[in-house]
Parts: sequence; structure tokens; C-alpha cells
Amino acid sequence: MSLTGTPFFITAIVLAVIAVLLPLVLWSRLRGPAFVRGVVRLLMVGFAQVTAVLVVFVAVNNTNNLYDTWADLLGTANHVDKAADLGPDGTGGKKIADLPKVKQTFTPATDSKMGAGVQQTTLDGKVSGVKAEVYVWLPPQYDDPAYRDRTFPVVEVLSGYPGSPKAWFGSLHANDTLGPLMKQGKVAPFILVAPRTNLLPDADTGCANVTGKVNADSWLTVDVRKMVVDNFRASAKASDWALAGYSAGAHCAAKLALAHPDRYSAAVAMNGYNDPAAEPDALTAKDPKLRRENNPLNILKAAPTPPRVSLLFTGKGRDGYRQGLELRDASKPPTYIEARRVDAPHTTPTWQRQVRPVFEWLTRRMEQQTLGQQIPGQQGTGTGA
Repeated sequence: MSLTGTPFFITAIVLAVIAVLLPLVLWSRLRGPAFVRGVVRLLMVGFAQVTAVLVVFVAVNNTNNLYDTWADLLGTANHVDKAADLGPDGTGGKKIADLPKVKQTFTPATDSKMGAGVQQTTLDGKVSGVKAEVYVWLPPQYDDPAYRDRTFPVVEVLSGYPGSPKAWFGSLHANDTLGPLMKQGKVAPFILVAPRTNLLPDADTGCANVTGKVNADSWLTVDVRKMVVDNFRASAKASDWALAGYSAGAHCAAKLALAHPDRYSAAVAMNGYNDPAAEPDALTAKDPKLRRENNPLNILKAAPTPPRVSLLFTGKGRDGYRQGLELRDASKPPTYIEARRVDAPHTTPTWQRQVRPVFEWLTRRMEQQTLGQQIPGQQGTGTGA
């Protein structure tokens, strides 16, 4: 039975009801020695508590898309076939343009909570050695005859840890929110791509390449990116690609954009962090060298020239806002960094409310970059995204 399916949720509710009724019916009717009656009553109370916790867990999990499968929950899921040393650019010394064309078959997403138009596929990443699911949503203009000769900009949307690639559609409802805005011309007609980021059992990859463990960076920035370009009318230009993430996904979005300005021009980080040690389960937090190398602030400072990327950080205090200020203060043009203070908790409803404003920001910023414009006065204050 599926962990996230309606049948399991209903089963959990039925079990909880039975667990409440059992003591009401049997408590005074039990026979036998006092010890046996005491044990049975204790078991009935325990059963009631377990089923109550189960109902709450399933409801929270379904709402926030934390765990997709039993393997994810139990820490047995592993999506890594190999993790070779791919070098500093994550391609194993190959040019991305020279890699073989990737042809994928897509089917409608099986989870009805993700809304209309979401497609899914399982991608076998030939460069990264990762095999996992990817969800794609196409903008309303994609099938419009007036746009048949157009390529579209792309945003890779990244979930937190734990988290599911379904979350941007199933919990944040990005497609339902952005579709009407795209039709009205208020948001650019982005293709939204949600790849799995939780690739190892009981460990956050930090979206990094760790030889012998996982090549999560190459999975996201090479394999997934190339697959989208090869299968859809998606632009291959860095100026038309962006990343957006929340929590651990925010850390990934900022880090990958700064590390690969040849692949992305913008990123949005909602309630993220710079120091990988903020996520104790991250592979990049356990090794001092990896911790230094995967800190966006260090990546920015070590860049030979300021990267041509724009980043938006949202959050409150040390939960994303100050991290953005740190990066802003260390940046030089053409790098553009804005931090917006959002006094709201580290929760799914907070990120859901920000979908519209952050994508409006992405639209303006990427259009200005394409035109070669620079927004004067990098921002460091605000009352909300």
C-alpha cells in the first residue's frame, strides 16, 4: 500500500477509530488474572496512541510531501548507481554539448494532488550515475501555436530535506498559482522542473559531488538540465535557466547558481543557509574540506571573477535573511544579491505564499539580465516577499 495514497490514510483513520472503540467496549468485560487484564488494557492504550500518531504523521506527510515511499521513510532508498570522480566541472572532462542526446518518455503524474499538467519520468543520469524521478510542468503558452517556434526559460525547483520532488506541485501548488499569472503576462512562461534531490538513505547530499558517495551536483546541473533541453523546447542558454528552493533546497539553489554561472543566471533561496553544518545530516557537513567548498559564501569569494548571477534570499534573522546579507556584502557587479526579510515560520505555508512574488522577481531579474541591465542599489531590507 502506498505511503502517500488515500487508501493508506483512510486505513490509518479506521484503525484509530477502532483503537478508541476497543477500550470502550472491552475495558470492563475482560476476564482472567489481574496481570493478564492489565497487560491487555495497556496494549489497548498503546494501540490507541500509536494509531493517533500514525494519523497525524500521514496527514502531515501528505500535506508537506516529506516522504514519497516506504523506502524513503525507512531510510533504505538509494538512487545512486555509481559516483565516479567527475572533476571540478562535474562532467568528467566532457563538454556538455558533446554528450549523447537524451530521449525520455513522460507520463502524466500519478499523484492527483499535484494538479493538472505535471508529467513524470525516471531519468538514468549517464554522467552522474544517479537514477531517479523528475517531474516537469509546461507553461500555458507551450502548446499555443503562436509560440510553436519559441524556446522557453526553465526553473529547476528543489525541495528541502527530507522532502519530495512532488512538493513544489503537491504542497506549494506552484503550477496552480503560476499558470494564471503566466497567461496574464505577469510571470514569464517558465518550464518548471522538479528533480529528486534526496538520493541517499538517511543522508542529505547537500547537492554536492562526493566521489564514491554521490554526484548530486552533476545530476542536477548536467543530467537533468540536458534531459530537459533534449526533450522540450527549452532554451539551453544560461541566461534562461534559474533555480528555486526552500530550506535545504534553498542552500542548493544558491550554491549551484554561484558555482555554475555558465549554466544558470539566477536563483531564489527561501529560508536557506550558507554553512552546510546547518543541516547535520548533510554529507558536506561531515568533512571540513567539503564544508568549506560547498558554502555559497566561500564559492562567491573564491570565484576568479564575480559571477553574472542574481540571487534572492528570503527569510527572517538567521533563517535565510542574514545569509543573504552576508553574500550581498561580499558581492561585486555583475553579481546581484537581494535579501528580503520575511517574518514567518520555516513552514510549507510560508513558502507557498512566496511562490508568486519570488517568480515575479525571477521574471524581472532575468529579463533585465538578458537586456544587459543592472538593478541599482542591491537590496537588504523588506517586509516580505
